[in-house]
Amino acid sequence: MALILDNLSKRFGGVVASENVNITVPKGKITGLIGPNGAGKTTIVNMITGMLAVSGGTIRVDDTDITRAPADQICRAGLARTFQNIRILPENSVLDNILIGFHRHERCSTLSALLGLPASRRETAAMRARAEALLERFGMRHLAEYPAGGLSYGHQRRVEMMRALASEPEYILLDEPIAGMNDVESDALAVLFRDLADSGIGILLIEHNLRFVTRLCQHIYVLDGGRLIAEGAPEAVLSDPAVLTAYVGGEHA
Repeated sequence: MALILDNLSKRFGGVVASENVNITVPKGKITGLIGPNGAGKTTIVNMITGMLAVSGGTIRVDDTDITRAPADQICRAGLARTFQNIRILPENSVLDNILIGFHRHERCSTLSALLGLPASRRETAAMRARAEALLERFGMRHLAEYPAGGLSYGHQRRVEMMRALASEPEYILLDEPIAGMNDVESDALAVLFRDLADSGIGILLIEHNLRFVTRLCQHIYVLDGGRLIAEGAPEAVLSDPAVLTAYVGGEHA
């Protein structure tokens, strides 16, 4: 069981943003996707999640083809993501931001919620309890009613991750999750990411911090100019001449 990208390509007119990219993200593993700025990493994530139309190739979640599925179907197929640039509701509480992530599990109608019917009240209470459990897991229970926009950058990133996890995904795409964090904060998230993988979730980790990626990932893919230039175990990938050239220049290859 895996998230599989098969010859995935994206073109903007005559500009190639990605070309024939093949990536497999198995369940229960943390798979790394690295590359220099402008390599096309976020383009890949945006195609997977339906924010960009695919020019060529296919995307499958287990046995389901989601290549051209709308965003709601992609979510129902078991995919969730975080964003490179944080997207939260700053005026709303931390708890309210997380509750948004439970939308795909809602069963009661808007009318029943407006009327305060018992089934709707039970559903709301159950979702609130699950959101509070996520807050506990991420060490932020005491900030449940705090305005999300008033949190530190690192804590806002955690809110976004909790919102993504609220949908109970089979796979989660983390786009630079530790950007702007110090070593203590990133080390704490590393533990959480390992726990998520151990629970069976497949993780695609897109990150510039190579030390963080090599600590967590058994398999890494490297993009440059929209093309895969290397893949494999961290030690092999980081010593690959093509990767060294992409990151630090040809004289080091």
